[in-house]
Amino acid sequence: EMVRCGCVVLSALVLLPPPVTGQSYLDASGRLSVVVVADPYSDTRTGPEMVEGPGLLLAGGIEGFLEDLDCDLARVTTVQMPPELEREYGEWNRASLTNRTLGRIIYDSDQGEHFFIGLLSGSKSLVGMLAGLQHLGPDRQPLQDSRGRDILGLPRLGESRPLKVGLVWISERGDFNTPDISMEGDMGGMNVAVAAGLSNDMLRKQAGLDPPLSTKHIVMAGVQDTNPYEELSIDNSFIQRISVEEMRSLPGALDAEMDRLGSLVDVIYVHVDLSILSAEEMPGLPDSTYERLSSGELAGVLERVFTHPKATAIGIAGMPNGAGEVSLESAYRLIEGAIGGVRSR
Repeated sequence: EMVRCGCVVLSALVLLPPPVTGQSYLDASGRLSVVVVADPYSDTRTGPEMVEGPGLLLAGGIEGFLEDLDCDLARVTTVQMPPELEREYGEWNRASLTNRTLGRIIYDSDQGEHFFIGLLSGSKSLVGMLAGLQHLGPDRQPLQDSRGRDILGLPRLGESRPLKVGLVWISERGDFNTPDISMEGDMGGMNVAVAAGLSNDMLRKQAGLDPPLSTKHIVMAGVQDTNPYEELSIDNSFIQRISVEEMRSLPGALDAEMDRLGSLVDVIYVHVDLSILSAEEMPGLPDSTYERLSSGELAGVLERVFTHPKATAIGIAGMPNGAGEVSLESAYRLIEGAIGGVRSR
């Protein structure tokens, strides 16, 4: 009977999920070590390749803002297409190459060394952020070949063990289209599907995200703007969803999903598209009939989310061109919420 009892206890222990581990990102001085990366490159086929939003967030005083929050800015970097690639053409191809450059900026850090803040043009930058986070870690290979020459991009699959990355996608749009179901043919509406390996594999691999994310590792919060076939594709996946009303009325609406992700992945990236904020705070964005949050409400959600020890990075995407002080302050409020969560770990 004692043996049987021991077997039962052992079986129970085996079934328990692995312990959740994470980082506080504190440097030697006890301050929160932060890397800020701005990516102004878009994937548009109808307008300028570079947008103003990330630069506005940088110029609006984010460095002083973070220092006031007792953060140590390890690096503040803006993505720049390498000179040897400037002759590359094709909007999707160039978007993929700039994502590769974005990922490399993140890849240059060790896992747990810094907290990452992305100031992003839009959903285009998603794959780049994920690629960089996927290749954090002490066992990654150096960014040089055997003859000491610099390698432009990230390791190929097999050169090091990629980390499993979880995604919390907070946006009005689903961005889960593929070329065969898209109503518009816009890459901006496909980026979550690309990250999940459902389309444009060459562009994803060129950006350095390999393997793709499992849909079990994706949570969508606030998504409302989808077409019927995109909605069906999300329903047929393992993606979990949280509504705007749940985020507004239940402060811990994402707690269970963060715990679930934490038991499955190594790091978690939270991508916030500013389309989820109210028109009063984001007047430069198109009008919408969908339900939205205030920056104060979303900041409270983010503070809870970032108490989770595996939440490693936040991306603030979609700041409109010409954004004014109200919009900038709203975005900073979201960052402050995230940092507050990290500090409370």
